[in-house]
Amino acid sequence: MFWRYLGAVACIAAGYADFPLIAFHFEKLALAPDRWIPMTYALAMGVDGLAALVFGRLFDRFGVSILALTSFLSAAFPFLVFGRSLPLALAGVALWGIGMGAQESILRSVVATMVSADRRATAYGIFNMGYGLAWFLGSLLMGILYDVTITGLVLFSAAIQFTAVPLLLRIRRELP
Repeated sequence: MFWRYLGAVACIAAGYADFPLIAFHFEKLALAPDRWIPMTYALAMGVDGLAALVFGRLFDRFGVSILALTSFLSAAFPFLVFGRSLPLALAGVALWGIGMGAQESILRSVVATMVSADRRATAYGIFNMGYGLAWFLGSLLMGILYDVTITGLVLFSAAIQFTAVPLLLRIRRELP
């Protein structure tokens, strides 16, 4: 089950655009004055903090289902942030923040529910390596896609994140 979970998390990580790429897009299209771009990151971090609190509490009550829900919600962010509309981009930034809050508060918590205490440190090491490697490779591909086709970037990002949802729902059914 751990390996299937790591596969689902790798899908989330690979499809999660780094905020610098989002900020680059905002600047390149002049969606907002340059001085406002850091404020979009501040918005994302504010949403991230609130989402971490809310989804952490919900995870304690409902388990992995909450991670599937947040993955579903945040997978919509690329359609909004890589467009040409500032209001939609800000909505996308909020969804990006929701996804970050969930990743920071509950992704690793799931590992503790499926790995025995005597193997947990190793599991966390493998988990973090897999997560980081997937994020790196996904970011590399999205950086290349940005120069070739933004539509391709958006479709890749959303599709691979959506792929995690059924995997997470299956894992939810298998957890004790």
